[in-house]
This record gives sequence, structure tokens and C-alpha cells, in this order.
Amino acid sequence: MKSKEWSQLKNYTKEELLSKLDSLKKNLFDLKYRNSYTKVKNPLEIRATRRMIARVNTILKQKA
Repeated sequence: MKSKEWSQLKNYTKEELLSKLDSLKKNLFDLKYRNSYTKVKNPLEIRATRRMIARVNTILKQKA
């Protein structure tokens, strides 16, 4: 992740981070579901989504 994107995430409000987290979790579920019956085009997208969820969780914990 570029530092520019990381700094943008840090500037989000708590509500924006929670909505982003929700959309990322839905996206991860969809990716895993699609991968279970057919292979997704880019399997690294699953890893990237998981890592983004972890980053958002980290920022939420820091703000608490």
C-alpha cells in the first residue's frame, strides 16, 4: 500500500472507516464464495482485501 493511501485512511472519520470495513468484508465474502466454485481471475485480490481489512481495523483501534 502506498503511503499516500495509508495517510488518506488515517484521515477518515470513524463512521467512514466502519462503512469501508463493512464493504471490504462483503467484498472478501464474495471473493471467497466465487473462488469456492470457480477460480477467480486474480487470487491475490483475496490477500489484498484481507490486508486492507487489517489496516482499517488497526486505524480503528488507534482512534479508540
